[in-house]
Amino acid sequence: MKIFIETLGCPKNFNDSQVAAGLLEAGGHEIVNIPSEADAIMVNTCGFIQDAKKESIERIFDMASYGKLLIVSGCLSQRYGEELFESMPEADVILGVNDYDKLPEILTRYEQEHSDLRREKHLSLYEKDLPSLKRKLDDDPYTATIKIAEGCNNRCTYCVIPQIRGPYRSVPMEDVLKEAERLAAAGTKELILIAQDTTAYGMDFDGKYHLAELLTELCKVDGIAWIRIMYAYEDRITDELIEVMASEDKICKYLDIPLQHASDRVLRAMDRRSTRESIRNTVRRLRSAMDDIRIRTTLITGFPGESEEDFDELIDMVETERFDRLGVFTYSAEEGTPAGEMDDQIPEEVKEERMDQIMRRQLEISLENNRDLVGFTLEVIIDEEDEDGSYIGRSRYDAPEIDNSVLINTSKKHVPGDIINVRIVDAFDYDLVGEEV
Repeated sequence: MKIFIETLGCPKNFNDSQVAAGLLEAGGHEIVNIPSEADAIMVNTCGFIQDAKKESIERIFDMASYGKLLIVSGCLSQRYGEELFESMPEADVILGVNDYDKLPEILTRYEQEHSDLRREKHLSLYEKDLPSLKRKLDDDPYTATIKIAEGCNNRCTYCVIPQIRGPYRSVPMEDVLKEAERLAAAGTKELILIAQDTTAYGMDFDGKYHLAELLTELCKVDGIAWIRIMYAYEDRITDELIEVMASEDKICKYLDIPLQHASDRVLRAMDRRSTRESIRNTVRRLRSAMDDIRIRTTLITGFPGESEEDFDELIDMVETERFDRLGVFTYSAEEGTPAGEMDDQIPEEVKEERMDQIMRRQLEISLENNRDLVGFTLEVIIDEEDEDGSYIGRSRYDAPEIDNSVLINTSKKHVPGDIINVRIVDAFDYDLVGEEV
């Protein structure tokens, strides 16, 4: 059968879709890029916050209009599988996040029985993890994620991920290294480590953090030029991790640390282990060890009970720490979470205004930081060729899809994945302009 896969949400979901595609191809099926050409369509959904749930449901109905066998998978179906099965007859199969290995058999049975196939659902609860070594890679996987763990043991009061993805399970180190070697052999130059909490890697093995050890081993993989770390928890950024990041040239001097807030009162209500002082100290330790490190963070405005004083502390942290990359979400009250039941829910318009206020200030900080780079030469990876013959790429300090781009003027020909030296000649809020050296 021919299958089209539509993926929504975070890089972890895209990783799951690649695994599903690999399993399907191994089972004799074909992945296609156009839904109208498919015999079956799978929508891999996101169910993290209200906006993501709304987008997922809209996309399911969009795909249902093609009249193909429709499979709904991912976080939304794992979380609301029973409800979707009852209320959405358009979906032929409801599949949880742990059940992609059932897909080849389901589709083969559909081919054989066709009209006799009844609607079905598969919602296993953390019985197994996805076999990542079977994932289908992009045609030119010069940049690729590698999932080092599944699930989460943190119990942030606003978050449903532990309910959806289950407890934290680290991928055995030998399996991570095998996948890295396979990616390198396929042409991957940028390896992006993902998990719900990368810094907790190995805790379920023996109670110790093993991310620094894993990074040291990954740096030995031939062909990998950049290694990027996403989703780090501030309180688990150890001296050992900082030392490895500072000493290994392959590791990008870039760290994604979702801090969520700066007010100790709000952080306690969120059940986060960080404090304003611990955040300040961690940022200082990172910048002391690596004077060129770029720190990305995400924040939440409008958490229940967030006062003007709490928000002032958040703005103060943004101005004081001057994060290089920053995103903001407004708080989303999720059913089944402690925060969703809290008193003092903040009006939507207040959440939005606070988010806008932070982003306006961050825009200024980003522009100032970018202007400081004019005249410097950066190592840049090519992502695509523009219509006018110039190129669009990213520096070591930028993750794909979410961070800054570098617009490159050059007389040389390049392909995605080429890593070149670029002298920065101009700067904007979130982009740089440069010339190849």
